[in-house]
Amino acid sequence: MLDNLKVFISAAEQKSLTGAALELNMTIATASRRIQELERQLKCELFHRSNKGLVLTPTGQSYYNETSGFIRELDVRLCNLDKSLNSLEGELRVMVPTNIGSGPLDNFWCSFVKKYPSISLNIVLGDPGDDVISNQVDIAIRSGPQQNSSLIQRKIGTIKPILVASSFFESHLPEHLSELEELPSIAAQLFSDWILYKGNEKQVLHKKHNHISNDMAVTLNLVKAGSGVALLPVSMIYKELENGELIQILPNWSGAAREISLLWPKQRTLSVRAVKFREELLLFLKCQNWFNTAD
Repeated sequence: MLDNLKVFISAAEQKSLTGAALELNMTIATASRRIQELERQLKCELFHRSNKGLVLTPTGQSYYNETSGFIRELDVRLCNLDKSLNSLEGELRVMVPTNIGSGPLDNFWCSFVKKYPSISLNIVLGDPGDDVISNQVDIAIRSGPQQNSSLIQRKIGTIKPILVASSFFESHLPEHLSELEELPSIAAQLFSDWILYKGNEKQVLHKKHNHISNDMAVTLNLVKAGSGVALLPVSMIYKELENGELIQILPNWSGAAREISLLWPKQRTLSVRAVKFREELLLFLKCQNWFNTAD
């Protein structure tokens, strides 16, 4: 009915089917058929037709008065929505866990804004459990499973936590898992219980840690300072491992791989900006040795 109303309003303002057809880029026959369909739907006559053109009937005038403003406003809103969804120019609001967005993705942010300067990034860093819907983001990177039926979730890969210590410990590295109990340790609250795997073998260590923080960046700094051993995602420490500031201990053992997903609201169509972000992010992650891409 909306399309028929648009033809009706144009015909009323042009006082002509020909004028309405030209304005809406359709044939006169199509415009005439749309008006007839609307009259059947509304069960009334909308126009007096004569050689001089179209004149609104009293009922037609009432319908015009009630619908013209609404239809024009709807057209403007739909046009703006189309530009918002299908233009590379505009804002893109992205939510990312702090320990991934700050550090591991530093080079990605720089390359993305250089390649798409018309996209204005609004990056929201926070905890993995922060709510995507209430933060009104276009797309989110999340770690761990997300229990929300109003979100579309696409697994893109995993990040593995490993045991690390400062190079100060190099002279007395543990050779067996049991020796970890004797070493000082620092834990992020997310990884306070150390569940470790070696192939199919699993060990759970309920270790009493010397220090605990809810911020993994603090945990990392304490490890670098030589305060103990920690279980940290390789995405946070790959640079320190490369430059020798940290060393991996008991390399046959690692934590459970943490699932990384992209999420967006089911009721919101992904804009072309969000689609480009997703494409570029996946290309970037495929080249990172700290990320295991999903098959």
